[in-house]
Amino acid sequence: MRVMHMDLADLASVRAAAEQLGASESRLDVLITAAGVMASPVRRVGPGWESQFAINHLGHFVLVNLLLPLLANADGARVVSYSSAGHHLSDIRWDDMAFERGYDKWLAYGQSKTANALFAVHLDAIAKDKGIRAFSLHPGSIFTELQRDITPEEGVALGWTDAEGNVIAPGLKTPSQGAATGLWAATSPDLANHGGAYCENCDIAPLASPDGSMDDGGVRHYAVDPANAERLWEVSAQMTAIEGASAGR
Repeated sequence: MRVMHMDLADLASVRAAAEQLGASESRLDVLITAAGVMASPVRRVGPGWESQFAINHLGHFVLVNLLLPLLANADGARVVSYSSAGHHLSDIRWDDMAFERGYDKWLAYGQSKTANALFAVHLDAIAKDKGIRAFSLHPGSIFTELQRDITPEEGVALGWTDAEGNVIAPGLKTPSQGAATGLWAATSPDLANHGGAYCENCDIAPLASPDGSMDDGGVRHYAVDPANAERLWEVSAQMTAIEGASAGR
């Protein structure tokens, strides 16, 4: 196993990691983009991007685009994008993606997770002719370092922890259980003809009810809408000035 340094908030770091990988490997069979942050206080990175959108989406967007040649060299490569039930919190805020008119850390997280799902939809559309299929997923509720920005007081108010900091939230998955859907999406033959799908609990998720909640599961229509996905792709390509972002067209 080889570990490489990469900071998703710094596109120069992302480019350097992709270049290093390209110099050492001739193909990639599976690429799982699972890194991310959640409910962070307002932070600006790059040219003023909202940090959750930048780290959870834009960094991965650049990485995958730079690694498309390696993925195309494989025989049936897959890209797996970790989204979340948190995508229920917000569609893409097309008129204020950077939250310049007031910041809400949960809506910002929701927007970034919607972006993860839309990314898989359009990547699959433009790369399937090269043998690359893409999927997104909700791994389940898991208590890890992802919650590092949640204060003890918030944890108690949310019902996640008690006053002593013990995790008490019901229905949590272990990290191993949380990895299951990602591994399934990366390998299952059941997904062979379902590129772009949003998955949960090792299955393709149904469309969520308009009046449903995150706890009910399913995927919101806006997170798998092809027109939304293409629009986000073009906006992301412009924001990052990434070459090859229209690969497969």
